[in-house]
Amino acid sequence: MAAINPIREALTAGRFSYMVELVAGAKTTEEQLVETAAGFMQVPGVLAGSVTSFAGGSAGHDPIRIGAAMQARGLTPNIHLTCVGRDRLNIGNALAELQTLGIENVFAITGDFPKGSKETAETLYDLDSVQLVEFIKEFREQTGFPFYISVAVSPFKYTEPDCAYQYLKLEKKIAAGADYAITQLGYDSRKMRELRRYMDERGLRTPVFGNVYVLPLGAAKKFNKGEPPGCFASNELVAQIQAEVDASTDKGMAARLERAAKMVAIQRGLGFAGSYIGGDHNADRIRWIIERSEVLAPKWEELAEELEYAPKGGFYFFESPKSEPQKQTFWNRVADIIEPANTPPVLKGVITGTLRLIDKSPAAARALESVELAFKQPVFGCQACGNCVLGLMEYVCPMTCPKNMRNGPCGGTFNGQCEVIPEQKCIWVEVYNRAKAAHRVDELKTYIPQRDRSLKGTSSYINYFLDRDSRPEHPQPLIQITIATQAEEQLVKSK
Repeated sequence: MAAINPIREALTAGRFSYMVELVAGAKTTEEQLVETAAGFMQVPGVLAGSVTSFAGGSAGHDPIRIGAAMQARGLTPNIHLTCVGRDRLNIGNALAELQTLGIENVFAITGDFPKGSKETAETLYDLDSVQLVEFIKEFREQTGFPFYISVAVSPFKYTEPDCAYQYLKLEKKIAAGADYAITQLGYDSRKMRELRRYMDERGLRTPVFGNVYVLPLGAAKKFNKGEPPGCFASNELVAQIQAEVDASTDKGMAARLERAAKMVAIQRGLGFAGSYIGGDHNADRIRWIIERSEVLAPKWEELAEELEYAPKGGFYFFESPKSEPQKQTFWNRVADIIEPANTPPVLKGVITGTLRLIDKSPAAARALESVELAFKQPVFGCQACGNCVLGLMEYVCPMTCPKNMRNGPCGGTFNGQCEVIPEQKCIWVEVYNRAKAAHRVDELKTYIPQRDRSLKGTSSYINYFLDRDSRPEHPQPLIQITIATQAEEQLVKSK
């Protein structure tokens, strides 16, 4: 008989529960982390310890190793599996290891860009978080192992493109196979309510854990600057915490525990599936937060009005006026005409036949790729990946994203700016604005599969018409690509 997964059991039963984040930082030993997790699991209502992986881009312990030690103690781990530094082979191996250990719970996230890394997006990010969910789902279907997949969503975005795209991407993750979601961190009950309304209006029944963080002054000041990526604290909240620190002998500890309890009460009242508690490894304080939240629960609506820490003029999906659509650019209109997916059926056979002839001559194929790149590179930023999806991204090349994303922005955007290169606008802002101009925002929900890397530097037109590339209407299963890549690498090594 299969062991019971407490997370799956609680969410299936609709029982409000708790998960506690275990930060597997390098300064804490593995033994200390496991003892901390053991303390969490003694608190009534706590389902699991959620083990981080390189949180904030800083080095730490291997979450699978920590999870295995927890599992051996009879504790339930939720393993953060990021895309950072992992290609498909590595991810497949990690999933196989989790299967061997009997660890079902996986938090599938893109992951913060490693601090100080000189590597490129090409080497650091083979998949994005949506593709990672798809990969785990494929692995689950092939092996029969019941991975239970959680994903991240951040409602705490205060510009229209950032906010709208977070919700669009959540829909992609759910469609790809996510079982439940965990919000990123913010202290704005209006945004928590907004997420619930967005999901309810679209019939999305996926359970959501609300993030709760016991926030000290130092962390609040960092959050205020968007550090680590995906966390936010407003100027007013920072000022409030500063005042609490100045006015107390406990450096504001009691006030921040009370605030955490209020957030739990609000999330319960709003219909969240549970609370995901971080920022404190003390089991007694976690217990106090939970017990206090139950006392506060009857007046959650009053507390919600109190906890609305947001930037002035911030965007709210259902409350703020939407921006006026910009006009489509000349080159976007031209590209719509020559986009392969828009080829009239009567021409498709002719073009396919012609490209098949060109493909028989390596010199002719290279010449076509050169002509293609000569146009697409200066106009659209094309990086010659050979799996062109410009038409699905409103003619913004996904290879220009510092994280190599293909399915929308990561959670690290900060007021429309890139997490990795803060002085650069996130490319997904332009994708959203162009989609809005073309009345194609709903089409941004289309899942874009990972590219076939073997096609880099080849003609995307030949690959499209001869059905070699990986795209929505012709996806190559990630596990299938992985096996092919592995065979190719073994062949190279044997020569």
